Amino acid sequence: MGLLVSTLTDTRAEAQMDTFTHSTDWEAYAACRAVENAADLFFSEDIGEIAAAKRVCAECPVLAQCLEGALDRREPVGVWGGQLFMNGKMLAIKRRRGRPPKVARPEDQMPVIAVPAHLMAQAERLTA
Repeated sequence: MGLLVSTLTDTRAEAQMDTFTHSTDWEAYAACRAVENAADLFFSEDIGEIAAAKRVCAECPVLAQCLEGALDRREPVGVWGGQLFMNGKMLAIKRRRGRPPKVARPEDQMPVIAVPAHLMAQAERLTA
């Protein structure tokens, strides 16, 4: 019974991802839609809030579509598809202002979210 449920769940997930890929309203499935004050979190300058936004993206079923849209629109700022955009560039890292601490703060640890393979070339052109 467990294998059957797992197979049905996998089939539903594949069908849902196919819907996300071909749908024009994939935003309805975005994990950030359930986040209270999402604009404050996803467009913040605070390292901790940026890390929290990226953690939301890490669990999002439409991460690739979000990032692809941000790249196509040339988003100037914010967290889109798990990547941080500042001044129209994708940043690999962001650190606090001033001198870096000798020991990294745990709250400054930014989640690393892989760029989907089909967007790598486009993302590399915008990486600062």
